[in-house]
Amino acid sequence: MEKVLILDFGSQYTMLIARRVRELKVYCEIQPCTISLAEIRAFGPAAIILSGGPASVTDPESPTTDPGVFELGVPVLGICYGLQLMAKLLGGRVSKSSFREYGPRWLRIAPEAGLDLFFGIEPERGGQADQLHKAVETGEGDGILVWMSHGDLVEELPPGSVTTASTSTTLNAAFELAAKQFYAVQFHPEVAHTPQGRKILANFLFRIARLSGDWNMFSFIRHAEVRIQETVGKANIIMGLSGGVDSSVAALLTHRAVGDQLTCIFVDNGLLRLGEAEQVVRLFRERYHIKLEAVDATDDFLNALEGVSDPEKKRKIIGKTFIEVFERAAKKIPGVEFLGQGTLYPDVIESVCF
Repeated sequence: MEKVLILDFGSQYTMLIARRVRELKVYCEIQPCTISLAEIRAFGPAAIILSGGPASVTDPESPTTDPGVFELGVPVLGICYGLQLMAKLLGGRVSKSSFREYGPRWLRIAPEAGLDLFFGIEPERGGQADQLHKAVETGEGDGILVWMSHGDLVEELPPGSVTTASTSTTLNAAFELAAKQFYAVQFHPEVAHTPQGRKILANFLFRIARLSGDWNMFSFIRHAEVRIQETVGKANIIMGLSGGVDSSVAALLTHRAVGDQLTCIFVDNGLLRLGEAEQVVRLFRERYHIKLEAVDATDDFLNALEGVSDPEKKRKIIGKTFIEVFERAAKKIPGVEFLGQGTLYPDVIESVCF
């Protein structure tokens, strides 16, 4: 399966980059920029995207990645901070700007650019461009509207690189080292305020990285099933099931993969909606035929919460009590070697962000 790796440098838009890539029917995963080169090789990316981020590459403590990513022989796209870091790691020079740029700008694409990243990108007139015209700098010639958010500037390009786009305030708003398939943009193609950003990302994925774009969620489901089967083998799994989206999807997907090797534990904490506990148990036992251990721990939770009014203290008490109840129930299930967990992808990313 073709895979794109997105290295996260702390941008608020990193998840949006992943969404745009998946909308283009390409599978991708986000990993913190601190991931090792060995782990990147093991992942086997067909292309790599370096996200934006709030830091300055001129700061000695700023996040970075293993320079070996540029020796893997795969296309790399740097976005915003990713552009600045790429320039720095490849031998260019980056300095702090005298001002922080945030907002829409007109981007003028160099005449020699257009066969790769900016292929098919047309000058904009009307629509959103007109609506934002008063907010951007004026300049001669046509351009495309892009969204900028940066405080550093690339003053000197890496050896062999060429500038492919500029604004009135940023000379090196995009550059490329086409011989090695390295491309970088100072703006954010993933946001709606860059109207042709989707085309730019598509050019990177399909014209440059030569990906097929044949991935979809059905492909993901099958891929996930195979990974679960290969990981678990013949062992048994336990999983906490709340009835919410996160754990329910994980439970159903795991059950599809390994059947009765999975046992779910549902903890009724006495804080659910009227009839919700019974509904969850009935749904997963009778409709989905999943082995489910239901534990009525109402007294445990209500006794622990008695007299507590502070919301943060309540949250910690509920979490601690759940773990205690879950562990007691888990010990009664024989032959368990794996713990399954259903967590939304954004929460996973947040938990591992550098």
